[in-house]
Amino acid sequence: MSIAAAFNSANSGLGANARQAETLSSNVANASTPGYVRREVIVAARADGAGAGGVRVDGIRRDVDIFLLNARRAGQAAAAASAQDQGARTRLERIMGDTESPGSLVNRVNALDAALIAAAGRPESEARLADVADAAARLAGALNDASRATQEERMAADREIAAAVARINTATQRIDALNTRIRTLVASGGDVSGLKDERAALVDSIAELVPLREEDRGQGTIALFTTGGAALVDGRAARLDFTPASAITAAMTVADGDLSGLGYDGLSVPIGGEAGLFHGGRLAALFAQRDSVAPAAQAQIDALARDLVLRFADPAVDPTLSPGDAGLFTDAGGPYDTASPDGLAGRIRLHAAVDPRAGGSVTALRDGLASGTSRELGDATQLLALSTALGARKPSATPAIVARDHSSGELAAALLSLASTGRVSSDSEAAFHAARLAGLQDIEARRGVDIDAEMQGLLVLERHYAANARVIQTLDRLLASILEI
Repeated sequence: MSIAAAFNSANSGLGANARQAETLSSNVANASTPGYVRREVIVAARADGAGAGGVRVDGIRRDVDIFLLNARRAGQAAAAASAQDQGARTRLERIMGDTESPGSLVNRVNALDAALIAAAGRPESEARLADVADAAARLAGALNDASRATQEERMAADREIAAAVARINTATQRIDALNTRIRTLVASGGDVSGLKDERAALVDSIAELVPLREEDRGQGTIALFTTGGAALVDGRAARLDFTPASAITAAMTVADGDLSGLGYDGLSVPIGGEAGLFHGGRLAALFAQRDSVAPAAQAQIDALARDLVLRFADPAVDPTLSPGDAGLFTDAGGPYDTASPDGLAGRIRLHAAVDPRAGGSVTALRDGLASGTSRELGDATQLLALSTALGARKPSATPAIVARDHSSGELAAALLSLASTGRVSSDSEAAFHAARLAGLQDIEARRGVDIDAEMQGLLVLERHYAANARVIQTLDRLLASILEI
């Protein structure tokens, strides 16, 4: 080997050693940095036409297990979706209230029952009649509040959907731009590790919204697909579209065109169901909250309101009423509107005839809502009829929700049980997916930077560097000796 060839070989070794030392040091320094991926310098033998040797740096490899990465991102989406569902069901259960809360629907029904029984014991007492009117008004108000809070849940989900769609669009456009920069740098032999880290962080930032699958497209670029098959980035960034609502009422649905669905490159795509293109992440859970979970809760609250409105509108309960008249509880002041069943809980009101704030008199509870005359002060017939009607076990007006016969109190308790059952089920689902994600993250962390191994690598590099430096020193002395001859 010539002196020049030996010098070039040792010099290339020093250059590779320096690059390796820089990379190992970066690994150690960023061992605790979230999202950092271990790097490794790729070196290969170099030879010229004369057979001289040496090494060259072929690039830097990021130590990524793509299968584990995709599994963790899928777990991230599932955990976020179940957490979103759990939060929504927990809040909806609170809207119904529990048996310990004085303001719960169950206790409001029970309070009305107790007030009727007390008033029937002393029908001449206007104070007790006022207690009945107050209990009935509080029950109607609790249903109004529950309906309003349920629609606020839908409205909150609608706003979060809009924010999620904007976040996905911003991230995918940035990922597409990074693909272009990375492809250019790879072609020129530049280091793209930092850009790949930035791109991976962007993918992770939207992985909770939609379950993603990453695929290598060569030259350092990637393609991103949802697990349902929608291409978010593949040569270009796809665009999602969504139009948030300014207000949401109980009767508004996507099917009727009142609410926006999800647009994907100009096409309307379904969200629900296992076959949905965007099924499985927090975005799908938000759509479910707006379009199925909260509407189901509204239907349950409406079922109780319907039971109360129809139960007291029966002329057999109040003989002063004619068929079709409103009873103690009204639909926005009138009889039940069968053409608009959705949102009844938000429209239920105390009959104006017994509401002093509306010009009525509490004595109408004793005399009958449409009576033109007064009963004897001690006549409790009408009050007993109202109490009996509230406690009577009747066939369900909404068999799809509660099929068995029930009193109003039993219906309220059954609806609370349904809400609690849904919440408990979501708790279990959320705990499972959170544990699964934690396990995947732990596996990923164990595959990260091992500081002890990196330090050992630095010690080995130190010896390699010293060996190459000694070769150059030896060549320097040899050249000096030749020049002295």
